[in-house]
Amino acid sequence: MARVLDRMSTAGLDAVTADEQAVRLRRFDYDDAWALGCRMREAAAVHGLPLVIGIVHGDQRAFHAALPGSYPENDHWLTRKFGSAKRYGRSSMGVLEFFVATGRDFDTQSHLPTEQFAAAGGVVPIIVTGVGIVGYVGVSGLPHRDDHAFVMEQLRAFAAVA
Repeated sequence: MARVLDRMSTAGLDAVTADEQAVRLRRFDYDDAWALGCRMREAAAVHGLPLVIGIVHGDQRAFHAALPGSYPENDHWLTRKFGSAKRYGRSSMGVLEFFVATGRDFDTQSHLPTEQFAAAGGVVPIIVTGVGIVGYVGVSGLPHRDDHAFVMEQLRAFAAVA
C-alpha cells in the first residue's frame, strides 16, 4: 500500500517532469521568441483566451502581449511564476508539484517572498539541445493547470516547425 501512495504523491511531479523534458529546440534567439510569442497570441485570440503572454530570453523580456479580458493581476502572476521557474530551473508547475510531492507548502516553506514568487502552472523553460535552458515562456489568465497545458501545446507545435 505504501508504494501505491508513493506513486500517487509523485504522479503529478512525474508528469510535469516528462513535459519539461519532452520539448527541445535546435536553437532559440530573439526572432524565435517573437515568432513563438506571435503564434501563442494568435492561438489565444482565436479561442478568445484572456491571457497575458511573456517570453524571457536569458534575463531579458523578448515578448509580451496582453489579450482582451486579461487584467494587470495576470501580469503580476506571470512575473511571480517566472520568478519561481527561474529560481528552481524548471517549470512553475514543476515547482508546485515538487512541493506537493514532498508534502510541503510553497508559500510558507520555500522561504521566498510571495510577492515575487508563485508556484502555479504557466511558465515553462525553453531548452536548446546541447545548451540547456536559454529562457522561459509563460502565460497567465486561465486556471493554472490550463495555463501550463496551453504553453506546452504551443511550445510543442513551435518545436515541430522551428
